Amino acid sequence: MELRRAPSTRRTALSLVAGLMGVAAVAMGATALISAPTPITPAAATVTAAPANARAAAATPPPLPANQFTLVAAGDVLPHAPVVASATTAAGIDFTPLTAAVRPYIDGADLAICHMEVPVAPPGVAPSGYPMFGAPSELVAGLASDGWDGCSTASNHSVDRGAAGIEATLAAFEAQGMGATGTARSEAEAATTQMYLVHGAASDITVAHISFAYDKLNGLPKPAGQPWAVNTFDEDVADATPIIEAAQRARDEGADVVIASVHCCVEYQTEPTAPQRLLAERIAASGTVDLYVGHHAHVPQPIEKLPGGPTGDGMWVAFGLGNFLSNQDSRCCAPETSAGVLLTATFTVEDDGGVLVEPEWTGITVDTRSRHTMHALNDIPDGAGTLSAAEVSARLQRVADAVGSQAPQRTAPAEHLAYGTEMVPRTSETSASEG
Repeated sequence: MELRRAPSTRRTALSLVAGLMGVAAVAMGATALISAPTPITPAAATVTAAPANARAAAATPPPLPANQFTLVAAGDVLPHAPVVASATTAAGIDFTPLTAAVRPYIDGADLAICHMEVPVAPPGVAPSGYPMFGAPSELVAGLASDGWDGCSTASNHSVDRGAAGIEATLAAFEAQGMGATGTARSEAEAATTQMYLVHGAASDITVAHISFAYDKLNGLPKPAGQPWAVNTFDEDVADATPIIEAAQRARDEGADVVIASVHCCVEYQTEPTAPQRLLAERIAASGTVDLYVGHHAHVPQPIEKLPGGPTGDGMWVAFGLGNFLSNQDSRCCAPETSAGVLLTATFTVEDDGGVLVEPEWTGITVDTRSRHTMHALNDIPDGAGTLSAAEVSARLQRVADAVGSQAPQRTAPAEHLAYGTEMVPRTSETSASEG
């Protein structure tokens, strides 16, 4: 398994806690208690002795610290040709200067999941933009540098470069030690759920990430003989069955938490379509998914809690997170395309297996006139680059109006609540063919 974003201080802290527990048990016997600060700071754990008259309390083990982790998810990574040009210098292609200002919001999370809307250009094929995308592989390297653990890859552009593009995309993520889900190089890989192992304060948490797109793939067919190459569903009838079946399979394989990335339905429309809403309602009613993360509209859409969910207390749905990195703004498209949403969700896994999800949102934007520099809107109230204070305020208000009032705004980066995260590789193309 690939260990990602678990700095040495956090790994050391986990060993330190175990060591301290052993020492305390020897020195104080049954009177040793382990306490953790609230909120949990994995690098700081203390040992305290129980009072001398605490025999009755010692017979009951102290409660374990809350088993929590933070997730950050983002909208469409959509590298139009001008975006690639902004990342290109005489030294090569590097996207990290474009995303530097939002990096703390990503790297601060225990698990960070992006949405790669386009394929990577196959070897020997030049990068390309709209309408037939092929991203440079340096884009994936930049995502890894920013702290993303993995991406969903099922989108209407998944087959823009055919089977070779799917292979190049997954190879690029593999090379960076990142997870990817939604497309596959083999039938065996398609049947393998992308899992992440989050080392919680009380126990490990297995998180499954599944990804599906509506079945209109930029007017292109799936690669011949490879119906499994892209996970799709029928948008016209809001057929949630493939998504529910994948989520249930993940549960059967041991997932504690299931996150579904869904690429659908109508672009540039803040209000979800009727099929889009029906699809989410059916997934919520199935009780198989903990969090629904939507993509494709390129504009922010509502964040709502729908009836259902695994515990029956509801399932949070982010119908659409808009764009993460793109060339879209009011010059080409709807004004709402200029700003997107970073979704931060805090997950608490209860002793009985129940999962509490608490979502928050942060408005982000791209200054397309200043080398596609990204910003968290709440960080630049006085403006930045070519963005005036008035324009920043207008963009933030459009995001707030779109997401609605059910989830609160977050104005600071996510915080680590776990000790680290491991990406569990899916069945590789090589092992699939050998098996």
